[in-house]
Amino acid sequence: MLKYYFLLGLRSLRRNPALTALMVLTLAIGVAASISTLTILHVMSGDPIPQKSSRLIMPMVDNGPAKGYVKGEKPNDHQLSYIDSINFLASKQGERRTALYGVEMAIEPARKDLGAMTAAGAAATHDFFAMFDTPFLFGQAWQEDSDAKAEDVVVLSRGLSEKLFGSSNPVGQHMIMIGHEFNIVGVLDTWEPSPRYYRFSGRSSAFGVFDEFVIPFSTAIRHEITHDGGMSCSGDIKPGWQGRLESECTWMHFWFELKSASQKEALKDYLGNYTKEQYKLGRFQRQAENKVYNVMEWLEETKVVGNDNRLSAWLAFGFLLLCLVNTVGLLLAKFSVRASEVGVRRALGASRREIFTQFLIESSVIGLVGGVLGLLLAFGALALISLQSKQLTVVAHMDWQMLSLTFVMSVCAALLAGLFPTWRACQVTPAIQLKSQ
Repeated sequence: MLKYYFLLGLRSLRRNPALTALMVLTLAIGVAASISTLTILHVMSGDPIPQKSSRLIMPMVDNGPAKGYVKGEKPNDHQLSYIDSINFLASKQGERRTALYGVEMAIEPARKDLGAMTAAGAAATHDFFAMFDTPFLFGQAWQEDSDAKAEDVVVLSRGLSEKLFGSSNPVGQHMIMIGHEFNIVGVLDTWEPSPRYYRFSGRSSAFGVFDEFVIPFSTAIRHEITHDGGMSCSGDIKPGWQGRLESECTWMHFWFELKSASQKEALKDYLGNYTKEQYKLGRFQRQAENKVYNVMEWLEETKVVGNDNRLSAWLAFGFLLLCLVNTVGLLLAKFSVRASEVGVRRALGASRREIFTQFLIESSVIGLVGGVLGLLLAFGALALISLQSKQLTVVAHMDWQMLSLTFVMSVCAALLAGLFPTWRACQVTPAIQLKSQ
């Protein structure tokens, strides 16, 4: 019987074609607006490394001066000083650990058809690659002793490798960076975590910005490569590179990888003992509470998904609700002209339940057609949004989850809109309706 009602629903689309088209279009526009906005919010707020996000921990210690500090006040910067980064690397806490910061380096390509260029990347330890599950196209990460010796080695992104060497394997070759010869030990396969959770200094650098290479942290320090990003300083700073390293300026990120998420509290205890020891040495005068964030907590803390994104989603759903109200009115008009049909069916023995089921299935058919059209409109809206900037290109794409949600939402919206008109249609009194004919 349900199949029969579904076929009746398909046939009913040809009744009052203008009214049906208006209902389908109204639903499609409402669904497209809400789905395109929700898709962007879904991508932006997703877990970028779900297999271990609870075990990757960002530590936060406050090394600011005591003067002017209000207890409980959050630090101005979410980064760490070089002093603390080096101490944490030596701590042997967790299964793996890495300090990192952004670097920008001049490259002199060997190819004559390419001129000198500048590339942006990261300086990190060899644990970086295993911690963040980076895929390799060629070669591998450098060994631990390369960190200790501060060797001139580099891992390229796939994009930079293809720009410089085409599709060939460049591992073992050398390239000139900042006037020095670096040995290429590996090439990453396409790896574009979104957001770039492991290193960013604001929402503008969280999406659509990817590292083109990675060099050893110790090598970057040895070559005195300044950071590419924000920095917060307090107190007197000695001039020169060594002065920056010895200062309380915060300009580095640090991550621990734990064997299990349950070790998070133990890491926080370590940080507590560490800051107490540093306090005795004249540092950490604020004695602020230390924080430890896993990946999703870190993204929440840094407001990667802003309130404006959530507000946009709520406004889009408000527009969908307005479309539903209009659809209710259109369905009332569509079903009201079929009162005589309902009266005849009731007189022939059809129950109110059967009438209700038939009309509700017809509403779902309208929702299904609206969903298909809404999906096409959503793809078009996302394509237009992605043209606005590189950051939006990364987040303005639909996955299978949002595809499924589009159809579910459209059918549910049509069913919801059809409840009242269907109930009204079931209230037709057969005797009165037949007498009026």
